[in-house]
Amino acid sequence: MPRRAFATVAEIAADQHGYVTQQDARAAGVAATTLARMAERGTLVRASHGVYRVPLIPAGPLDQYMEATLWPRGVRATLSHETALDLYDLSDVNPARIHITVPRAHRAQRAVPAPYVVHRADLRDEEITALEGIPIVTPMRAVLDAHAAGLGPALIGQAIDDGQRRGLFSRAQAAQLRTATGEARSGES
Repeated sequence: MPRRAFATVAEIAADQHGYVTQQDARAAGVAATTLARMAERGTLVRASHGVYRVPLIPAGPLDQYMEATLWPRGVRATLSHETALDLYDLSDVNPARIHITVPRAHRAQRAVPAPYVVHRADLRDEEITALEGIPIVTPMRAVLDAHAAGLGPALIGQAIDDGQRRGLFSRAQAAQLRTATGEARSGES
């Protein structure tokens, strides 16, 4: 059973940038105690409470973002706000922490790790997409969320312009965002 359990865990982790949660393993028939034993033996590395990493899977540049979406116990978080703008390369935003959104009703049972900013919102399916398998809000939602959270007007305007120039926003969507955020098009007074 141990080899079969590891194979199951590794298969899950392969689709999640090397990470697996206790909930993922339990749903696949692997007990949390089995994960703990694997971590004690060094087969897995405990990344955070209930989140493990398979060290045989090579690390990549997006790993920290996948880990952030797996951190909230019981729900899958979605990358949002400034983090989403950064990953979409919309504006010169450079977030110091990873912004994630969880459902309004979700309450963390433990302290939020310092690298994360947790926002609460009930996102609709059409407001969520994926970036290399990692849940992320759509570019439009990212701009609206960052604006609502107080990101500076210059960066919001730049994000809208960048999104339109790169084809992420149609002309109508860009106009809708400018109206919603009160941002004029670059070069306009």
